[in-house]
Amino acid sequence: METNRVFKLVLMGLNCANCANKIETRINHLEGVEEATLNFSTNQLTVLIKDTVNKDEIVGGIKQIVKQLEPDVVVKESETAIGPHNMCHHGECGGDHDEKVKTRSFFVENIALLLGVFIFIIASLFAIEEPVKIALYVVSYLLIGGEVLQTALRNIFRGEIFDENFLMMVATVGAFAIGEYPEAIAVMLFYEIGELFQGYAVNRSRKSISSLLDIRADHANLVTKSGVKEVVPEAVLIGEWIVVKPGERIPLDGEVIEGECYLDTSALTGESVPRLVRVGDEVLAGCINTNALITVRVTKVAGESTVARILELVENASSKKAETEKFITKFARIYTPVVVGLAVLLAVVPTMMGADFSTWLYRALSFLVVSCPCALVVSIPLGFFAGLGGASKQGVLIKGGNYLEALNHVETVVFDKTGTLTAGVFKVTQMNPMGMDETQFLEFAAYAESQSTHPIATSIVEAYRQVIDSTRITAYEEIAGHGIKATVDGKQVLIGNKKLMTQAHLESEEVETIGTVIHLAVNGVYAGYMVISDEIKENAKMAVTKLKQQGIKRIVMLTGDHVGVANKVAEELLVDEVYAELLPDQKVEHVEAILGHKSKDKHVVFVGDGMNDAPVLARADIGVAMGGIGSDAAIEAADVVLMEDDPLALCKAIEQAKQTRAILYQNIIFALGIKVLVMILVACGLATMWAAVFADVGVTLLAVINSTRALKLRK
Repeated sequence: METNRVFKLVLMGLNCANCANKIETRINHLEGVEEATLNFSTNQLTVLIKDTVNKDEIVGGIKQIVKQLEPDVVVKESETAIGPHNMCHHGECGGDHDEKVKTRSFFVENIALLLGVFIFIIASLFAIEEPVKIALYVVSYLLIGGEVLQTALRNIFRGEIFDENFLMMVATVGAFAIGEYPEAIAVMLFYEIGELFQGYAVNRSRKSISSLLDIRADHANLVTKSGVKEVVPEAVLIGEWIVVKPGERIPLDGEVIEGECYLDTSALTGESVPRLVRVGDEVLAGCINTNALITVRVTKVAGESTVARILELVENASSKKAETEKFITKFARIYTPVVVGLAVLLAVVPTMMGADFSTWLYRALSFLVVSCPCALVVSIPLGFFAGLGGASKQGVLIKGGNYLEALNHVETVVFDKTGTLTAGVFKVTQMNPMGMDETQFLEFAAYAESQSTHPIATSIVEAYRQVIDSTRITAYEEIAGHGIKATVDGKQVLIGNKKLMTQAHLESEEVETIGTVIHLAVNGVYAGYMVISDEIKENAKMAVTKLKQQGIKRIVMLTGDHVGVANKVAEELLVDEVYAELLPDQKVEHVEAILGHKSKDKHVVFVGDGMNDAPVLARADIGVAMGGIGSDAAIEAADVVLMEDDPLALCKAIEQAKQTRAILYQNIIFALGIKVLVMILVACGLATMWAAVFADVGVTLLAVINSTRALKLRK
């Protein structure tokens, strides 16, 4: 999506999931809006507009819709990514907002509620004449449920009928009509108290999730001519120096220029072991300095830092709704009117058959109270948000609830070898020159490879251990999947795999060895070969084993490496299939072939190092980039980013997906089960409105609390 067509707004004070769905639906029908997604978990609205429309007009239309549906909600431009400062409800901000949300005072609400309760107690306990008693009940009812009645009537005039306010109004007014005054008031009171607790639970859930994800530093110690000055990170420019003291969080990406320390990187990678950084090492925003003062030269401004990108990624992820979320939203729109219809039938049909009208009306009214789908509408998006947050704390960035859900249905995992299953740290372990000595052989190889960033090229240059004089290189060309052609000191140098030698019509050595064989030719004459060795990552075999235990049926390895090397690695790791000596486009072809033979509703995952696997990452059902925390290419191309350079992190991602799904299913089964049970009991006259209110508010409260368990991955 083009960024100039996308903007974000925060709907501050929005605490009703059902209302959020209505607002989202209405905004999507605005002319000029291509797509609008309202993330209830963060109260953030993301809008994609057409090229031809004016943004200000769309914002005006959005504000009008919000004012109609939720007058107390304030619409503001989104300033930052996820954080507690964006969580503000009922006029109580979790951060340092200058302007509080202009909702009705919580204190005033409580006064009205308490006064209503006081009058209700007087009317219930004391012997008062009937007309006065009824009048007191009416006053008490209006004080306790006035806002519910006002909202319900307002929504009716706007055509927004089927919500919890309407249901509570009909149920309690109906109870008044049949003389059940105390129960009508008590049910409304229970409902209001339940709503307060529910709002508090949702608030706390949002804040607990967001605070875990908010890993930004609140200040930076800027080095100035007059000394060290504490400033906000946004005020620091590229190239300026900052001091990071022990115990402080690094505010900006940079390079260590003085000192050394151990960094706690767990907030970014999920890795619990501190990492030693010295002069010249890169440090990333969000990490914590554990033991010693360091000075850092800033390399990225606050908005472009790693932590900012991560927070934006998680924020955007929670806006990409899973099929379960979409289904629940559609289900709620159909479910409530259907249940209202059933309630009408429950009141009318028995009466037509001669039953007592007031008895069956009471049952129908209680039936209405149960019908509100709040428990599902609130807890499902919160559950996905918590699941994404929990994955982030494990060092796994999942780009959307849709991908989190998709990880439950993985059938095949395809691994790239180099940098994914193997360390990608290459060393020259053997040289076999022909017609020249090793020094000259290595010199030609190093100069030819010096312009490449490939790990193998880097290992050859490192083995040379001399300063490269780039003026000696007058021509350079990378030949994809083959190697490099360069001109060094006026001589044409070819360096690469056997395919490159064959392409140049040169006879080369047939080498059977564990390692990557690199051939060299100078001025059209074959000059020998060298062997570059890589090592298997420590947790690679464990990851393959655990994936199979998690139900993955097929594990495939793709590589451009030599067949002998590939087979050896595959044999050691117990990989099911291996395809070697592949060009980048051939990797895509193999993944497409696997996609063509997968089972229905199952997914193929491709795992690469995020550097040169973008086409395959994009083609797979779920593209996973490993160790891509500092790679823009990885974050752009992949659907899942494993910030820790460890294949075992993929198992964590799948486990997080399974845990989140289990929690959401618990909520769905529990909420619907309790509601259906209470509906049956109410219809049979075995339950009162009290049970009906619990089936609505109480179940919602429990489901919200249960959703937050997705934050913590069980061991």
